[in-house]
This record gives sequence, C-alpha cells and structure tokens, in this order.
Amino acid sequence: MVPLSRRHMNHQQPSKRHGVPIVHPFLGFSSFARTILFSCSAPTYSRSAFTKSPDSIPELKPTKCLEHVKFEEVDEDEEQVDMLHADFGFFDPRPGDFSGVKLLLHNYLDNKPWDLSGFVDLILEQTTVGTVVKLDEQDEVGDVDDDDGGPFGIISAINLQRYQHHRCIKELKEFLLEACTEKATKKKIKTYLERQAGDVGLLVSQRFVNCPYQLVPPLYDALFDEIAWATEDEPTQELRDSFCFKYYVLVTRIFESKAIKQSKANMKGDVDFRDSIIYIKPEDEIFQELSSLSFTFALRAVRPSPSEMKNYKEKGLVMVIDAREVSKFREKLKCLLAEC
Repeated sequence: MVPLSRRHMNHQQPSKRHGVPIVHPFLGFSSFARTILFSCSAPTYSRSAFTKSPDSIPELKPTKCLEHVKFEEVDEDEEQVDMLHADFGFFDPRPGDFSGVKLLLHNYLDNKPWDLSGFVDLILEQTTVGTVVKLDEQDEVGDVDDDDGGPFGIISAINLQRYQHHRCIKELKEFLLEACTEKATKKKIKTYLERQAGDVGLLVSQRFVNCPYQLVPPLYDALFDEIAWATEDEPTQELRDSFCFKYYVLVTRIFESKAIKQSKANMKGDVDFRDSIIYIKPEDEIFQELSSLSFTFALRAVRPSPSEMKNYKEKGLVMVIDAREVSKFREKLKCLLAEC
C-alpha cells in the first residue's frame, strides 16, 4: 500500500474494519428503485471489471485503511452459494492508475470529445486530496501489492480556479454551460464556474456499480477530512487557500421517468414523485436534497437499459452544494445507509 503522505502524520487514522455484512449495490432508496437495482446489477464479483469497459453504470477512501467485504457468488447450475472475500485498499492517487481511472471517467461528460487524459492527470497529480480504491492484496510474507488490480473507484476535489488554464477545465466549463438550457440557472452556474471559481471545488466521485455501499460513508469522510487537513498542512498559503472551498460542483447521472413532465403538469396534492427519479449513486439523493442549485441535461450517448427501465431515461445531473452543508451530508449519508 502507498505510504501515508505527510498530512496524515499528525492525525489519528481509523483502524482496519472487519465483519462487514454481505452487500449488494443499489440505485436508490424507494422500493421500486431497489427492485430496478437488483434486476440490473451484477450478482458476482469479477476481476474483469478492472479490464473491460463496463456494460453497467460505472461510477469510494477511508483514510488509508482497509475494508473487508464479503461477496456472494451464486452457482446457478449447482444452486449453491460461495463466499468470496475481498479486501479493499485505499491509496493515494499515482500515475500508474491512469488507465483504470480513465476507464472510470470515460463517460464523465457524456460522449463529448474533450481532454479526458489531461483531466485524469490533474486528479492523479493531486495526492494530498483524493483516493483510488483497489483490491488490497498481500503476498505470502504479508507485503501489500497494489499493482495487481485496476482501480475500483476514484474520488477527489479540485479547485476550478487553480487549474483554470488547463484545457480540460476550460472544456468542462464550456460543456456545463452548454448543457444548461434554463437562462436564469445558466447565469448562476456561470458565476460559480468563473467569478467564484476560486471558492469552488469540482467533486469527482466515480466507481463501478458493484462497489459495496458500506464503503461510501468512510470514502466521503476521508475526502472531507483530507480537504480540512490540506487547508492547514499544505506547504504554501496559496495551496492551503485553494482547498478552502465554499461550494462544490458535482456532475453525475440519474434515471428520470419519461412521464415526469406530464405528471408535473397534471400534479395534484397527493401525487407521489419518489419514484420519478432513480439515483445511480445513493449519495446523490442527499446531495440534491441539500443543493442550492441543480439542473439536468439530456445525454447523447444512451446505453442499453434493462426492460424494467423502459419508462426511464438516463440523464446528466449537475448540482452545486454549499460547503456548510457538508456536515449535514455526512450525517444523513451514514443514517440513510444504516437503514438499508
């Protein structure tokens, strides 16, 4: 495992956790959303997820610790259940993760041609804030080998002003402004992306769909803890200030009911819209609840969906979160996942 970076020396790290229950991935929290999830999620863990382009939705860093998770493997012929044990390691980003992280982010901006390689480089060069999740494997003498498997997930937050002259950030801003079709919302988004860019962190969180949800809260805890440490531990005032985020911008995806517009037009007081949106990543439901601004946009690259999703359309979702809502987000995320 990559050694702890300097910022961790003065902070107590959580110990290794064991005994995490058997888990499955999930899309959302309503009963219908969970039904959809189980119909299209992979029931088994496979190393091919690291090397092949994912057919399902790709989209986790406790602070340099391990998570021990059991996966169910079902043999349909013999009707027996085997238990596979997977140790997840949480590592500082590094150049060797380039190919795997690029795979995770391949559809981050729909199918728009843009400087994705440059974007991945920015994320991997920032080692003080950011995490790559991989299988943690030990050899016979107990040494950790983190080279044998590709990344399972990536999370980071980068300052939009610090990297404003990079082509990938310029193209990302252009994409978001073009994607927003509502005039008043576009004006507000432009303020965050340009005039207030120094206060904005682009929160990038992507992982494979079969990543166990128990890892999600510690992943975000680690990210926000690292951001707080960076404001104190970075070697220059300029770098420390670059992590003093007042806002976060998130780009993610959801499934939206094709009938939502018609339903809203005929809305009555007792209409229930809980199933009108299915959140691919569970935390996005909380982010949107706490967001000060959000909008959806149509995707040009539409992937095949299971029959259960015929009445839903995959869409992009952009959100702006006030940094003062982070503590509430962390509490809600832990409570919500504890109920699942």
